[in-house]
Amino acid sequence: MNTLLAYFGENMGAIGMRLLEHVVIVGAAMAAAVAVGVGIGLLLARESAGKIRGVAFYLLGLGQTIPSLAILALAVGVLGIGAFPAIVALFLYALLPIARNTYAGIQGVPEETVDAARGLGMTPGEILRQVELPLAAPMIIGGIRTATVVAISAGTLAYLIGAGGLGDFIFTGIALFKPEAMLAGAIPTALLAIGADWGLGKLMDQFSIYD
Repeated sequence: MNTLLAYFGENMGAIGMRLLEHVVIVGAAMAAAVAVGVGIGLLLARESAGKIRGVAFYLLGLGQTIPSLAILALAVGVLGIGAFPAIVALFLYALLPIARNTYAGIQGVPEETVDAARGLGMTPGEILRQVELPLAAPMIIGGIRTATVVAISAGTLAYLIGAGGLGDFIFTGIALFKPEAMLAGAIPTALLAIGADWGLGKLMDQFSIYD
């Protein structure tokens, strides 16, 4: 324990820098994944999407069946090394749970509620914004929550393609047989994932009044 505390003390600046890199990579990937994933989920929830829904979810599911390291390797092959391919890889990995939960949330809105909104003269856009999205919000946020925790964990692999992040300490510790270095990356990663999970869980609770 003393060795670990001493290592943290000596490398606090470097750990903070790698933590910031990690947050930026995951944050950029998740921002794009939320925007695209929610949009896809909303489109697939419409009746007109019936013919392409199965194919769309199959294609999105490919990102989950391929190991995260393999997705990073594919991204490097196309985009080179650095932060951008890491962001693209994490974006692809996060799409499915967000799109799937958005679809499930919208599908779970009671039809009689939507019919009542139509009866009040609300437009489709108003129904989406004022009825469907608030009711589906807990499910949508649940998908974002799952995707975020997975992205934080998978983000440690970004170091392998020159993107930095907390994986720097983890893989350096493994290579040099230094447990304190490995823990200097693993502990902040775990705390970051726990914090994100807790924060998004609290956000879900704010919408529970609509359940």
